[in-house]
Amino acid sequence: MLSRQEARESNARTYPRRLPLAIASADGIFVRDVDGREYIDCLAGAGALALGHHHPAITEALHDTLAAKVPLQTLDLMTPVKEAFVDALFASFPETFANDAKIQFCGPGGADAIEAAIKLAKTATGRGAILCFHGAYHGMTHGALSLTGELGPKQAIQGLMPDVHFLPYPYSYRCPFGVGGEEGQRLIGRYIEHILDDPNSGIRAPAAMILEVVQGEGGVIPAPESWLRTMRRITRERGIPLIIDEIQTGLGRTGSLYAFEQAGILPDILVLSKAIGGGLPLSVVVYRSALDQWQPGAHAGTFRGNQLALAAGAATIRIVREQSLAQHAERMGDRLRNGLAALYALSELVGEIRGRGLMTGIEIVDRSRPAGAFGHPAASPNLARRIQHEALQRGLILELGGRFGSVVRLLPPLITSAEQIDAIVERCIQAVLAAGESDSSAGSG
Repeated sequence: MLSRQEARESNARTYPRRLPLAIASADGIFVRDVDGREYIDCLAGAGALALGHHHPAITEALHDTLAAKVPLQTLDLMTPVKEAFVDALFASFPETFANDAKIQFCGPGGADAIEAAIKLAKTATGRGAILCFHGAYHGMTHGALSLTGELGPKQAIQGLMPDVHFLPYPYSYRCPFGVGGEEGQRLIGRYIEHILDDPNSGIRAPAAMILEVVQGEGGVIPAPESWLRTMRRITRERGIPLIIDEIQTGLGRTGSLYAFEQAGILPDILVLSKAIGGGLPLSVVVYRSALDQWQPGAHAGTFRGNQLALAAGAATIRIVREQSLAQHAERMGDRLRNGLAALYALSELVGEIRGRGLMTGIEIVDRSRPAGAFGHPAASPNLARRIQHEALQRGLILELGGRFGSVVRLLPPLITSAEQIDAIVERCIQAVLAAGESDSSAGSG
């Protein structure tokens, strides 16, 4: 099956290159391949499967929707299924945000919602410049890719969206100012205020600032709450709409229903996808009503009325809230990182373990190579790939991300139990140690 996939699928395919799996079935946090081998799934659809595979509530919602013979695609026409989803989603927001919110349903993926958010901000403000951040990932469509920090996917694409300006993100382990911590955050805030107020900065009044509260693909980098409050103050004082991309963090992943809540801020525009569809394709933009300045048809898409996704999404929101899975994610995330902390004493490959809720990254470094200009340890993508391979051999599916692909990422479903967390920790530690031993053997050879 894998050889036929290689022969017939696009060269742009990604996951099968590092995770050579042919999956036959799945249940909860586990998947099984066609050979019958079981794996703990810490990829979980890149975070889309908040309740894991085949959760009974989602299965029931899909069955009931099909049995009711509702139309499966309705564009943006209203249905009871759609209204139930909107009710559930708005009830999950902070009351102040929900009471002044409008929603736009977008194409199936989160990138289309990013495109809609950009268009909305430009329409509402009459401006063109967009502020974004180093390390950001917002998608692979043309505008979303323009806002994404990673250079690799951009190299062959000419004429990306103009007037995009990248700013430093508070990545303390590799601080762009070489200081890190609170001082690094303060410098970033001062720098951003300076360029926005400097008439010679070359940056016109922005249509929006877009950021992730936790950079996922960028290496699982949580933004400090005080820094987020600073960004909210800076944008509010200057009339710049703040777009918060919670495509991966939304609906409980980081220990609260929405990651922005932990900083006590509200976005002007919120972008959601992944978990809100219950594993089915769904994306939305939710925004302050004052920004609703676009005309009918300004953003559209054939599949924005997917009734199965809306039903699965409403069921997911209900379960996450009723079972307090955001709080469970916070506890299990702490347990995961506390368990993995043993790696600091066991392996020189581990530079930093970080995250929020059930969103964890392990930065892999090569201390045998020279450090960077600010003393940052050298990133080690080769060792990270080796860890991913060793984990797969032990029945654990992990993802990579971050600078040079040197961060091992874990995104287990929110339903993961304490016992399962301990199994993940054990297998992950074994994989890191095995990769280190293999590296030492190769070096001595």
